[in-house]
Amino acid sequence: MNFRLLAVLLCVAILTPAAAQTPDLVAIAKASGRPEIPGLKMVWLAPWGEVAKAHPWRNIIVHQTEGPAGSARGGAEAQARNPTRRGVTVWVETDGTVYWAVPEDLVPTHGDGANRNDNKFIDNGPTYHQVIGSNSIGVEFAGNYPDVTRGATEAQIAAWRVLVQVIRARYDIPLQRVYAHDWIDFKDARYCEGCALATLARQWGP
Repeated sequence: MNFRLLAVLLCVAILTPAAAQTPDLVAIAKASGRPEIPGLKMVWLAPWGEVAKAHPWRNIIVHQTEGPAGSARGGAEAQARNPTRRGVTVWVETDGTVYWAVPEDLVPTHGDGANRNDNKFIDNGPTYHQVIGSNSIGVEFAGNYPDVTRGATEAQIAAWRVLVQVIRARYDIPLQRVYAHDWIDFKDARYCEGCALATLARQWGP
């Protein structure tokens, strides 16, 4: 056996086990319980059940709450105590910690009925009165207080890059069904709620 062929075979032998151990995010996304998700610090206030028994989520709506840094945990814990109150299923802290607050078969109250119909950000034909809380899983990013125009932190963006993949894979949500709250509802005119994060998600794809 010549030296070059031996070197190639050794490289394959070394690299194959590492590749085999690469986490399959799609497989993890279909799990139950409290799975470890690479790239996420997840706090499971409500563990996943069987995905087949989850609410039929069709969309993702990105929210930003006017809360200070550190407020996501309190919001998530309050949501966990009263899951259907106004709020969301998933909360993201400024340090990137993600809180899964609500069992996935329950529907929190969020959104305002998809009342935007001016096509300001996207074509609202498919969203008007259609992308609503009862069919959309909500993700809330904390930390834009007292300056509502402040964007998400680098840690939040890094967490979102993984989180949006996981949610989409778990519920088979197409990329074009990731929406900013301001894209579907008339919101605070001072800033565009969730717009940068939803835009990033669509740019990341697939």
